[in-house]
Amino acid sequence: MTAATAAVAAGVLGDRVWMYSNYHCNMACTYCLTDSAPSSPRRQLSAEAMVTVARQAAELGFGALGVTGGEPFLRPDLPETVATMAGILPTVVLSNATQFTGSRIERLRPLVDADVAVQISLDWADAEANDDLRAPDNYARVVDAVPRLVDMGIRVRIGTTLDPDAEVSDEDKARLCTLHRSLGVSDDHHVVRPIVRRGRAAAFDMGVRATAADLPPELTITTDGAFSSPFGPTVRDGVLDTDLLVTRTTDPLATPATALARIVGKLPPGDDAGLGIR
Repeated sequence: MTAATAAVAAGVLGDRVWMYSNYHCNMACTYCLTDSAPSSPRRQLSAEAMVTVARQAAELGFGALGVTGGEPFLRPDLPETVATMAGILPTVVLSNATQFTGSRIERLRPLVDADVAVQISLDWADAEANDDLRAPDNYARVVDAVPRLVDMGIRVRIGTTLDPDAEVSDEDKARLCTLHRSLGVSDDHHVVRPIVRRGRAAAFDMGVRATAADLPPELTITTDGAFSSPFGPTVRDGVLDTDLLVTRTTDPLATPATALARIVGKLPPGDDAGLGIR
């Protein structure tokens, strides 16, 4: 057993390996970790590289994969790539759902019956509040796309991201849960997490501050290298943050996995952090 495999088996490292498939996006959300926008450099992992990460992750004993961006589904090759990855390990893909309009939703057919969950961002039960931090018509596109995906047989999760300083009443929370249930998504598939003060969120003075000690170690692969968390490879004003960079080497995956296990072993003991993207 390698050091990396032992670290995964012991729970020293998180069970999921994340990949930033790309950094460009058709939206420019106020709290975006990666400062993504239509004009952002693409910085794409190739489909071959993503599948290689999946295979090596399975060999090392990891149990799941995550794909984020940017908006991953701006890539025409993504459904087929993710379906291949899901044949290796269960996979979740984060999306804003704006690419699932009209007949374009048919591009997702490769995900039907695959071990894939598409996690779609929806922050508020009101269009105005939701779109204020995201983009015009985002709410309308989400509430249209989610039941269509569910009807296709694609597993859908709802991801809600909130500023801890925002006033969110119990009524607001209840109305959002009522909404996602009406769209066909159960409470078990609703994830709520805080805005983290990195990337564009930091520029807008939003969210909680988080260091390596605050974030569960989840190996994250990008075109720039391997990071200790999916909150790590963030961008502000076009500059990549490297404070959570583990290695520039990503292949073989054992190299950053072993390095991250070594880093985690040096952190002070304490309760597990709760800011991970599930």
